[in-house]
Amino acid sequence: MPTAFENRLAKNWRHFSKWAQRRELDAFRVYDRDMPEYPWAIDWYAGDVVASWFPSRRDREREEPPADQRQAIHDVLKPGDVHLKVRAPKAWGHEQYQREARREVTKVVRENGLKFEVNLSDYLDTGLFLDHRDTRARVRGEVKGKRFLNLFAYTGAFTVYAAAGGAASTLSVDLSPHYSDWTARNLKLNGLAGELITTDVLGWLETDRGPFDVVVLDPPSFSTSKKMGRRFEVQRDHRWLIERVGSMLAPGGTLYFSTNFRDFELDRRVEGAVPLKSVPDDFRPGIHFAWRFQAPG
Repeated sequence: MPTAFENRLAKNWRHFSKWAQRRELDAFRVYDRDMPEYPWAIDWYAGDVVASWFPSRRDREREEPPADQRQAIHDVLKPGDVHLKVRAPKAWGHEQYQREARREVTKVVRENGLKFEVNLSDYLDTGLFLDHRDTRARVRGEVKGKRFLNLFAYTGAFTVYAAAGGAASTLSVDLSPHYSDWTARNLKLNGLAGELITTDVLGWLETDRGPFDVVVLDPPSFSTSKKMGRRFEVQRDHRWLIERVGSMLAPGGTLYFSTNFRDFELDRRVEGAVPLKSVPDDFRPGIHFAWRFQAPG
């Protein structure tokens, strides 16, 4: 007799596989910690699965998730491969997730007519934040003929959307050479190009830059990187960050700010914040928070 976990997986798969097909999506979330006793986030990537397990306090000493639950994922979804990730809690502000392997299991997935390289094996994240899909599409619809800036650009998914949307120019800034190279590959996959700068974003912001018409600002929750030369915490530093980037906007320009820090509270002194309904239907609310700011015209 199927377990409650198997039944929920099968129900979700029937719904979201059809839902994704209508939207031309190769990558989407099938299960998002729907039931507390089965704490999984399960994503489909064009025939393969990335299954992230969030151990409860009683399970934190386990090296692997329960075998019956792992088997249920195979039996119900029937993927080519399952890549398991264990998301054990880290000490916030002190410990960061590191590269887990060097297997380089990569593939290309489609999203709204665009292509992206994902790495299924080596990191907790694959290189494509699926929960920002709707905001990416929104940016693509607004950037034609405009100057676009992507800060903390990661692998450049927003940049790809902006370039595909006809932006007059795109600039992506990130500290990591690895992610800058990944952004370049994602642009090339789609026959696109854009300017890339590999540097400390906070230091870059202290120089005289701009103006830009559309900016995406999605900083990490915190960073202790030695390359950055300072400690960054989104809750403490977001007001300065938003106001500094806002000063770089052209008249009528737009800033999109988001964070996945669960305890985040927007500083009341930050002016002009318009909350966005930006989490897609395959994710449960609260995976990230987002706001839109617009400079005076």
